[in-house]
Amino acid sequence: MHALDVLGDPVRRRILELLAEGELGAGEIGECVQQEFGISQPAVSQHLRVLREHGFATVRADGRRRLYAVDARGPQEARDWLTPFERFWLPALDALGTELARGRRQRRLAADATPSADDGPAPSAGVGTSRSSTEPLSTTSTSASPAPTHAAPGIRPVAAHSPKES
Repeated sequence: MHALDVLGDPVRRRILELLAEGELGAGEIGECVQQEFGISQPAVSQHLRVLREHGFATVRADGRRRLYAVDARGPQEARDWLTPFERFWLPALDALGTELARGRRQRRLAADATPSADDGPAPSAGVGTSRSSTEPLSTTSTSASPAPTHAAPGIRPVAAHSPKES
């Protein structure tokens, strides 16, 4: 049986999720899985046997108890098989990470630019300001300038449209 066939069964995946939390006794696993899936104790034992035989779980005796734990061999086999396909999802995940970081940065800058109650009244935009025409605008300006159009590799920026273009 291939590693992904072993993982294809929801009961076995659930058992692995339980074991990922730490070593558990067969009774504890059975109790949880029987309740969630409505299967018998012998069926749980069969799933545990499949996990053991295919390198996903180990078992050790502790008196009369049988304690199960995750065996790294099975998950590693599944990972090895999936590795050539990572090129299909890793760039999208990298781009998502970039966008999330950009959003956090923009929220942080917006929070830094928002005056607190202790700072006094916020300056009005353009009225009564004494900035000279040659003085550069601050990078944390709260003016209504368009958002930056930088995009992560593989993501096209959305073009801003002015009302006149419609």
